[in-house]
Amino acid sequence: MSVLIKEDDFYDLAMEYFSRAHKDGCLHSEVFFDPQGHVERGISVDVVVQGFDRACKDANAKFGTTNKLIMCLLRHLPAASGIETIDSTAKYFENGTIHGLGLDSAEKPFPPELFTECYGLIKSKFPQVGLTAHAGEEGDHTYVSNSLDLLNVSRIDHGVNSKNDEQLMKRLAEGRIMLSMCPLSNVKLQVVKDVSELPIALFLENDVPFSINSDDPAYFGGYILDNYIEVHTRFGFSLDQWRKIAINGIEGSWCDEDRKKELKAHVEEVCNKYASILN
Repeated sequence: MSVLIKEDDFYDLAMEYFSRAHKDGCLHSEVFFDPQGHVERGISVDVVVQGFDRACKDANAKFGTTNKLIMCLLRHLPAASGIETIDSTAKYFENGTIHGLGLDSAEKPFPPELFTECYGLIKSKFPQVGLTAHAGEEGDHTYVSNSLDLLNVSRIDHGVNSKNDEQLMKRLAEGRIMLSMCPLSNVKLQVVKDVSELPIALFLENDVPFSINSDDPAYFGGYILDNYIEVHTRFGFSLDQWRKIAINGIEGSWCDEDRKKELKAHVEEVCNKYASILN
């Protein structure tokens, strides 16, 4: 991280990711970044955001993709630091450069209730901003339900331990609250020993919407296609099951309705193509 100093450094980092994701067939990404870690090193938040934003725009133009930024707060830092970070990036939330707010880093011992003021501030000042939070990976299922109830998030990152509460799974299914699952990261961080142990099939059977994602691939390994391949290798889902997973991911995304229609049409086109081959 120490080599990231100038705006061009953040631009290059993001473009490297977007290029790799494009090679993997990714058409839309919603990318997390943690400005607090850079601000602590004396890097201006404007340098970070403007470098990433320029990369998003160039990747969209170059690859025909759509890419959005989600700013995360580091939960091991005080909520006051989160408030300062939100205040310093307010103009980027207002103009749509930053599309969402998240909460990451170690869940324990930093439960969601510590950050109600941060999320309340965003909700009151920028109601258009999407809200999500890492929950139920290291923490138990109550971290998921408390994130929904106290932070008013519309999505959950990871959410693996939602499997341990039937009522919570029902709530996720009925509310169409998407879990952004990161299978290879869960193995790397020893949440499970193998991808086959993840409740992916259970969530699918119970109509809990989820998407398949990479998580810090430069650190943990496992870019987006690697995660899809690993899930298919372990679970062997049918074409119809993969169609459902893909459509749920699109529905749970924060792209606009026109883009969702484009992406869903592409899913149907690909599924129809391979259905004819498989038949």
